[in-house]
Amino acid sequence: MFIILRVLYNARFYYPVFTVLFLDYGLTIEQFAMLNVVWAITIVLVEVPSGALADILGRKKLLVSTCVIMIIELMLISFVPLGNGNLIFAVFLINRILSGIAEAMASGADEAIAYDTLVLTGQTDEWGRVLEIQMKLQSVGFIVAMTLGSFIYDPNMVNKVLDFLGFNIVLTQQQTMRFPLYLTLMSSLIAFTAVLRMKEPELDNKEKLQVSGFFKTSIATLKHTMSTGKWVIKSPFVFSVILFGMLFDHSIRMVVTLTSQYYRLIMIPEALFGVIGSAISVIGLFIPKISRVMTEKFTPLKNMIILTVMTIVGFYGISLFVPFYGIAPMVVLFAAFMMNGFFLSHYLNNETSSDKRATVLSFKGLSFNLSYGLIGFFYSIFFGIYRDILKLVNPEISHKIAENKAFMASIGWFNWYFIILFTIILIATFKILKGTSDIKKVGKLS
Repeated sequence: MFIILRVLYNARFYYPVFTVLFLDYGLTIEQFAMLNVVWAITIVLVEVPSGALADILGRKKLLVSTCVIMIIELMLISFVPLGNGNLIFAVFLINRILSGIAEAMASGADEAIAYDTLVLTGQTDEWGRVLEIQMKLQSVGFIVAMTLGSFIYDPNMVNKVLDFLGFNIVLTQQQTMRFPLYLTLMSSLIAFTAVLRMKEPELDNKEKLQVSGFFKTSIATLKHTMSTGKWVIKSPFVFSVILFGMLFDHSIRMVVTLTSQYYRLIMIPEALFGVIGSAISVIGLFIPKISRVMTEKFTPLKNMIILTVMTIVGFYGISLFVPFYGIAPMVVLFAAFMMNGFFLSHYLNNETSSDKRATVLSFKGLSFNLSYGLIGFFYSIFFGIYRDILKLVNPEISHKIAENKAFMASIGWFNWYFIILFTIILIATFKILKGTSDIKKVGKLS
């Protein structure tokens, strides 16, 4: 049920057209970026308290609530009427808030309930294999969602199929752009059914908190959050893993969010977005096993170096905007993103006890989404300023051309941003780990 939830929750049919979907509803790139900032801020506010609640009240309750909220937020944008820009922005704003709440509530709770099941049966050594299977099936889900999502988004492709089947119907972009949302809404109902069938393991844990009532629960949540936060800060290895994981996650995720606009500018037709997304997802069938072998054979330090090289190469490659072949560096970034997720789950779950597992994973999610929100916020500001400067210097160019030129320039910022932040975090973690017993967990490069 954990694997089914992960596959259906993450493989959404509108992902291959995520950016252009917002734009085709009538929103601007600045509004799109700011909506994602709101999404990230919401997660930041809800992330850690939800993890503590999962540890205290039970993971299943949080996951059931997650699926209910997911269904509501999808219904909002699936059925919002077009034509009123203020209404559309307001609905998407509510959607981003609800989506952020759902993301925060799911973060940590699903992984904790699955890992604790292995604890109960004495099979924690199999967690790497569970992650491998989950990521492989999630890649299959992405392949289906990417291919079908972009196909049904394109009115030309849909009309060709309808004509082939003998239907005398011609659909417009305003109609077909909702189809990926409808399919995602249907899959969310199946995910809800999967969560209802989950069974939460009862561990013999003396630290497990049993509380009742809103006030007692709130106090217990606050205390549990504070104690777990202190533990994270006092655990140099865990703290360092979260810092580096945050670096890779938010910088790559920001670029991934802009993928569909990037594809447009390297001359790829929209109908192929999903096909390309599916092709990239195929690497997800191999990356989990490669990542598991890397955690078994290599030290955390060596894995970090490998991810760093992959990320820098990927960022540099996409900044060149090579027509069609610009897909290659994007594949490298996707691979690094998946590896980072695997390494984090492996190292953090191995280091964390059951009573604080969901909360620690929520602290991880908090740092990731806070950094993602900040980079999205500053990106939208600098993007808007740069675009306006281009229009001021070249008043004859259209708004769209200025926007495209600004976008191409902005992609080049990511490599420098990553290298500078990497250097800062490297120095900080060296000071954190120096002189502690956790330095042995990092390992040597060779």
